[in-house]
Amino acid sequence: ILTNLLSIMLVHSFFLFLIQPKYLNVYLTQIYTVFMFDTFRSSSKLINTFAGHTRAVWNIDYSIFGDCQFICSGSVDETVRVWDVDNNKQIQSFDKHSSGVYCVKFSSYYYHNNHQNIICSSSYDKTIRFWDFKHNKQLQIFNGHTNGVCGIEFSPFNGGRYLCSGSFDNTIRLWDVETSKSLHIFNGHESG
Repeated sequence: ILTNLLSIMLVHSFFLFLIQPKYLNVYLTQIYTVFMFDTFRSSSKLINTFAGHTRAVWNIDYSIFGDCQFICSGSVDETVRVWDVDNNKQIQSFDKHSSGVYCVKFSSYYYHNNHQNIICSSSYDKTIRFWDFKHNKQLQIFNGHTNGVCGIEFSPFNGGRYLCSGSFDNTIRLWDVETSKSLHIFNGHESG
């Protein structure tokens, strides 16, 4: 099992997106593979490479469910993929989006309240979709945005019950994951 000295790196020819959570450094850039590095104070070494996407990977997320570590990835190839870090392999691929997938997030709400392994994804197809990667099925779709959904984020309170989404339609929407309802639309941005 990888320790808290884990880093995940993707290479993108146009931009670099950097997140540094407490235990994980994530570097996002454009390429079709996910690289994992074991990092130490003065050196790093490549641990693994996950290949499978046929076009650029736009977003990744990392989570632990039970004793298993997972990475999910969203790509311009219109797929969401799930990777088992411990066994170094892809375990699921979802292809119901009709356009590129901008953002993917693991749902702690579903795991802690319903014991389900769920990923949420947003796409340029204007939808937000929830996937059960243990049972290989789509659970729900949030519709409402009138343009591509470029970002999603679960609430850090109430166990992740609420989801915010940002779109090229210049709005931010607040959703209740439990009831699948849009609670509020925040307007005011002039350009998505």
